[in-house]
Amino acid sequence: MYAAPPVPPVPPGDSELLERAAHACGRLRASVAEVVVGQEAVVDALLVTLLARGHALLVGVPGLAKTLLVSSVAHSLGLSFGRVQFTPDLLPADITGTDVLEELEGSGGTRREVKFLAGPIFVNLVLADEINRTPPKTQAALLEAMQERHVTVGGTTHALPDPFQVFATRNPIEQEGTYPLPEAQLDRFLLEVHVGYPSLEEEREIARRTTSGPPPTLEPIVGIEDVRALGALVPRVPVTAEGIELAVALARASRPESADAPPEVKKYVRFGAGPRGTQALVLAAKARAVVRGEAAADVEDVLALLVPALRHRLVLGYRAEADAVRDEHVLAAIRRQLRV
Repeated sequence: MYAAPPVPPVPPGDSELLERAAHACGRLRASVAEVVVGQEAVVDALLVTLLARGHALLVGVPGLAKTLLVSSVAHSLGLSFGRVQFTPDLLPADITGTDVLEELEGSGGTRREVKFLAGPIFVNLVLADEINRTPPKTQAALLEAMQERHVTVGGTTHALPDPFQVFATRNPIEQEGTYPLPEAQLDRFLLEVHVGYPSLEEEREIARRTTSGPPPTLEPIVGIEDVRALGALVPRVPVTAEGIELAVALARASRPESADAPPEVKKYVRFGAGPRGTQALVLAAKARAVVRGEAAADVEDVLALLVPALRHRLVLGYRAEADAVRDEHVLAAIRRQLRV
């Protein structure tokens, strides 16, 4: 019989970091709540993404405070923040930067020098607003930055700040003048987070608070060095053997050719999640454990991140559209198949 290896103890230094992480995340939630009403689940998903050093895709209709939410998180963590509005005429150089010819005065007269003018993505946290409105060439430039953490301009590679993360938004209802996101780029997002409408009471509070004067100014809860330390902690957090087995089983059951795939997957899914999906699920589970101040990630963490970690990695077929079947329906069928 297979014996699961014991979860190794957390070193004393990491235990202290875990306590600091849980405390800092609690303070950050309270800080963001001063300017954003509700959306606690979205804030937690963004924290998971930040600590896992990943990128997030926020999907929601206009007016749900997605921009305010991301900027508030960045300011509370002491991160530099930049917003890029993606449009059909946006060029790669508009986001990565470009080389310019500069005239310099010196003792020997005027000389010319090529200087790199950094683009707006040279910040810690980039909000790529309506990312699906820009053509594939510009999306490809952003893909390099997301994957490699650097950009190449004129044959020269320029490193991006540490940390560097992209939070992109997508409007799910207005598709005119948009470009589909390549599957390779979708796979680079750690989580796809859906931002929903507020509750009745939350909407009342939004109406009261946002019409009564300017929002409060947020002060940093932690510094950038703390963010780096917590990000480095996440890979060191162990995962239980049951958590690993579940993450692998969930990803494999999303593939139509798998023997463990439920009938819904075989009928509606063209391509399931690849190994990067398994990696994302485990890494996000580790980050969720850190947010909670737990010493190890377990099955609960894996299940909590199943939908945001795998939904955008499923390629549904035409039958799914005809039968109004969405990715969360397929993932629910996988859970039923695996009885978790």
